[in-house]
Amino acid sequence: MKNSSKIIFLLLIFATILSCKQQQARMPISRSSGTFMKESIIRNKKLIAGEEGKIDSIIKSNPKIQYLASKKGYWYHYETKNESDTLRPKKGDIASFDYEIKDFKGNVVYSEVELRPQTYIVDKQNIIMGLRDGIKLMRKNEKVTFLFPSHMAFGYHGDNKRIGTNQPLICTVTLNDFKQENKLKTEINN
Repeated sequence: MKNSSKIIFLLLIFATILSCKQQQARMPISRSSGTFMKESIIRNKKLIAGEEGKIDSIIKSNPKIQYLASKKGYWYHYETKNESDTLRPKKGDIASFDYEIKDFKGNVVYSEVELRPQTYIVDKQNIIMGLRDGIKLMRKNEKVTFLFPSHMAFGYHGDNKRIGTNQPLICTVTLNDFKQENKLKTEINN
């Protein structure tokens, strides 16, 4: 009896091992071919090309204004330039600024009065990507007009109010002042 129970036990183990090896992994119900991503890339390239064309038209329609291209993919020009200061806001500084938002046709979307005053802790608060970078290019008391493609503004989502999906914007910003965070705390405590 002992031998027959050992044989049965070994046969069961052998059968279990064979059945495990014969099972194949199940394939997913749906397979992704990558066409969605390819189509999305094509759509985004067309969107960016169209917005860059509009920006180019704005720049060409104002030949007296010298626009500068940023490394981040937006354009800007100085309305008021401060040549005497050299300091610019950096991470952690507290910037005080006013700004106005227009669409590419020049219609005011948000007026400066509606949006003022703005206080922003540089690189530590959430604001549109273009302003996040653009403010760091400015000096105190400078006024700059930025031409932001939609991906540097409110993107595909808009602001759920007046700014629509994939809307490029013109933002005119006046940097009133900026201070280092620790100096501002010292001033408040005194």
